Amino acid sequence: MLNKLQRNLNSSTFLSLFSSMTFSTNIDFLEISSASILFFLFFLLQEDTDHNYYTSKTYSPSIALTKDLWVNFEQMEKDKVKIHGILSNTHRQAARVNLSFDFPFYGHFLREITVATGGFIYTGDVLHRMLTATQYIAPLMANFDPSVSRNSTVIYFDNGTALVVQWDHVHLQDNYNLGSFTFQATLHDTGRIVFAYKEIPVEVSQISSVNHPVKVGLSDAFVVVHKIQQIPNVRRRTIYEYHRVELTKTRITNSTAVEITPLPTCLQFTSCGPCISSQINFNCSWCHRLNRCSSGFDRHRQDWVDNSCPDETKDKMCDIMDTTNRYATTIVTRATPRGEEVTATGDTATLATSQPPTSIPTDDDTKIALHLRDNQGISGESAVDRVPGEHPLHTGLILGILLVMLVMIAGVLITIYIYHHPTSAASLFLLERRPNRWPAMKFRRGSGHPAYAEVEPC
Repeated sequence: MLNKLQRNLNSSTFLSLFSSMTFSTNIDFLEISSASILFFLFFLLQEDTDHNYYTSKTYSPSIALTKDLWVNFEQMEKDKVKIHGILSNTHRQAARVNLSFDFPFYGHFLREITVATGGFIYTGDVLHRMLTATQYIAPLMANFDPSVSRNSTVIYFDNGTALVVQWDHVHLQDNYNLGSFTFQATLHDTGRIVFAYKEIPVEVSQISSVNHPVKVGLSDAFVVVHKIQQIPNVRRRTIYEYHRVELTKTRITNSTAVEITPLPTCLQFTSCGPCISSQINFNCSWCHRLNRCSSGFDRHRQDWVDNSCPDETKDKMCDIMDTTNRYATTIVTRATPRGEEVTATGDTATLATSQPPTSIPTDDDTKIALHLRDNQGISGESAVDRVPGEHPLHTGLILGILLVMLVMIAGVLITIYIYHHPTSAASLFLLERRPNRWPAMKFRRGSGHPAYAEVEPC
C-alpha cells in the first residue's frame, strides 16, 4: 500500500511531507510505525474513487499539486477573461456560453454550456426552470446570490483547450454572515474536470438546502418524448437522470481541489467489432440501423429505442443487416422509478409519479416533464397501424357528439323546470350552492424548486 501511495505523490512532495513532520527528541525516527505514516499520507491524498463514468481524486491543501490546479485569472490574457455583468448582479439567473472546443461530457461532445449563479454549470439541451435537478457540473451548488455584494462576480475564461468558470466572493442569500465563497470549475477538451476551492468559510454539509439544493458533483440524463393521447398534437418531454457523481462534501475546504477524469464509454467506438469486444465498465452493443455503439443509456436513448436497437443487439453479431424492407416499430417497456416527475406548464409546476419507458433509473432518479406542442404530421407508428378504407375515429366522434347533445338538452330542460318551479327541491339545492357561497381555491405558485431564468449572452 505504501508503494501505491508513493506513486501518487511525486518525490519532492513526498520528502516535503516528512520534513514537515515533527518528532519528539526521545523517540527514534525508525521507531515510528508504518501504520501512522500510511494514515497520515492517506489523509493528505484521497485515493481514486471509481464512479463508472468517471474517477475522482481529492487533494488536500498540503499537496503541491493543489495549488497548480487553481487557475489564477490575474495571469491570464485580459482580453479573454470575461466578467458576466448580469450574472454578477442577479440571483438565480443562467447564461449560455459558447465553447471554442468540443467538450466530452459522459461521452457526448458539447459546444455550449449554461453558467448559473448558483455555483454550477448546466449541460442540457432542453432549458427549463429547474436546472438544479440534473445534467449539471457542480463544484458547489447552493443558494448563492451575487447581487448582495459589490465584490461578487462570475468570471469565465476560454483559452481554446479549457474553460474556467469562477464564482468569486459570492455569498449565500439566506445566510450572508457566513462569509464569501470563492471557487472554480475547469472543463478541459479531454473531458477532464477540475474543481478548485480557494475560500470555503463553512463546512459544505452545514449549508442549508431548504431554499436551494446543495450538491457537489456531476449528473447527466436522457430525454424521452411521450405522446399524450388525451391532447392531440401535444407531446411531453421527460428527462430521466441515468447517472450521478456525488462527491463527499466534508472534504471540500479551503485550498482543496478535486480532479475528475473520464473513463471510456461505449460512444467512443465507431465500428461494430471494437464495440462488442470492448472490455470496459459497460455492456456495449452495436446497432446497425444507427451505426452506433451504446450501452442503451445515454443521451441518444430515444433513438436507440425507436429503432429497435435493444432487440437487434441481442445476437451480438456484426453481420450487415438488411433493413430496407423492415417497418420501423417502437418497442416500449416500463420499469418502476424511484424518483418524482415534475410536470412544468408555464411558470407553475406539479409533482406526480410516473414510469419511465425502457429505462432502469438510478436510486434517486430525477425526471422533469415539459409539455411541448408538436405540429408535425402523423407519427410513424400511426402510419404503420393504419389500414386503407378503415376509419376508426368516426364511430367515437359520432358518439361524442351525441353525448354532448344529450347533456345540452338535459341542461336546457333542467333550467326550464327550475325557472317555472322556483320553490322545488332542486331549485333550493342549487340556490344554496350558488357561486358566491363556494369556498375560494388557493394555488401555491411554483413547486418549491428553485427557478432559474435564462439571460441573454453579453
